[in-house]
Amino acid sequence: MVYTVGEMAKRMGVAASTLRYYDKEGLLPFVERSPGGIRLFRETDVEWLNVIGCLKSAGMSIGDIREYIRLAMQGDGTIDQRLALFKRQREALIRKMAALQNTLDMLDYKCWFYERAQELGSIEAVKDLDGDALPERFQGVRRSLKSMPAAEEDA
Repeated sequence: MVYTVGEMAKRMGVAASTLRYYDKEGLLPFVERSPGGIRLFRETDVEWLNVIGCLKSAGMSIGDIREYIRLAMQGDGTIDQRLALFKRQREALIRKMAALQNTLDMLDYKCWFYERAQELGSIEAVKDLDGDALPERFQGVRRSLKSMPAAEEDA
């Protein structure tokens, strides 16, 4: 079956402009065109589009995605290069996930902090809690807050 940009976009759950952008950026060299220049998507293009979407979600740059597609279209001689590209992106994603986890931990701590302040009627009462009164999962967050330059806990 053949799909237009609009039909494929709907099927993939993305805007048609996204697929046009991918094409403009050289990410869709596998997509055929009609004699009139209309993009003709096929079932086999769905996997490519899913991979592109995944790589974008992983934070891979358009340039690196383009390089991956170029390498993939060259065949088995580029397996090592493709693997290296994916390993680099995987490491970058792991670092980003760790940073996001730290951010989530901080937000969880601040929610706990202000919930306790509501219960106790004062921010100062929460600040005065000793380490044992602080849930274990927040002790590291509080330590890091106190060691950050110019950090204020009640900010």
